[in-house]
Amino acid sequence: MSQKKYRVIQWATGTVGKVALKHFIENPVIELAGVYVTKPEKINKDAGELLGLPPTGVLATNDIEELIKLDADCVFFAALIQDVDLYCRLLRSGKNVVTAAGPFNPTERYRDQFDKIEAACRDGNTSYHGCGVHPGFSGDILPLTLTRLMDRVDCIEVTEIIDKLRNPMIYTEVMGFGRDPDELLANPSRSPEAPFAFEGSMAMVIEGLGKKLEKITTKLEVAKATKDIPYTLGEGIPGGGIIRTGTVAGQHFEWTAWVDGAPFMIYHFYWVMGEDVEPKWNSGDSCYLVQMHGNPPLEVRVMGGTEADGRRPFNGLPWTALMGATAIPAVCDARSGVVTHIDLGVIQPRGLVRA
Repeated sequence: MSQKKYRVIQWATGTVGKVALKHFIENPVIELAGVYVTKPEKINKDAGELLGLPPTGVLATNDIEELIKLDADCVFFAALIQDVDLYCRLLRSGKNVVTAAGPFNPTERYRDQFDKIEAACRDGNTSYHGCGVHPGFSGDILPLTLTRLMDRVDCIEVTEIIDKLRNPMIYTEVMGFGRDPDELLANPSRSPEAPFAFEGSMAMVIEGLGKKLEKITTKLEVAKATKDIPYTLGEGIPGGGIIRTGTVAGQHFEWTAWVDGAPFMIYHFYWVMGEDVEPKWNSGDSCYLVQMHGNPPLEVRVMGGTEADGRRPFNGLPWTALMGATAIPAVCDARSGVVTHIDLGVIQPRGLVRA
């Protein structure tokens, strides 16, 4: 049974980008058209070699102009920092763009960015889709789907739990672990703009229930290391060090969306450096937890499978890659312009069932 093929460019090959690149190489309905890299040692290497896979015939490059000229249906943008101007160049060149870097769902706060993207989509007759696991799946599609099982919804809580010691990431240092607790509370490392990157997901759920998001309030609390905690930033990533006793070894961000003058949708982020922290918050295995309060109450946990040591890994970064990668056929076939999860409807991924 023949299937339409989609030519895709993978933009960046970090943790998220490598997962997507492997998916594109192995997915029979995807044809890898190009790979963008930034590290000199990756330039001119075969895409397969970057992953320890057989050669693909596609060589990695840092030449943006060369990639813009390529014939491709879509670019999956997995760089850490969003680049709206680059998105617009790609869209005008006739390539659809799916990005894990955002911006995600349109809100008034980012209207200027989305207006630029919409104009580029019109010029290129292309589509743009921002998605990930959070912002994204765990905080919008999943809770909105769960409302179908509810008679009445009083409150929705979405919790992200990450043991960053067991699941090392470059964000450990960026987020200020190891800083003085009072100093971090007075001047958080996480950008004050961060809650508004998630506002679109909150708004999607709230508007899907026929209500309006009135405001977002935030709160931060920290946990301290009860002993010195050595850490790394991940396999092959230089850096790491020791979180000293008494410094920040856990952070709990709480962002609340208000509806009808009351808290309605709450995002919790529990990021901890292992078990030697106080307070412990009883956060448990790394996962996404969605709790629907109302009638009847329910909760759903999304977590990795049990590994050999009996514990579960945090799969947020691989899931971020796959949320975008599996949406590509639907985005390529969609109308031109910014397309959200609502616009795409129930995505039916292609090429996942293989011999």
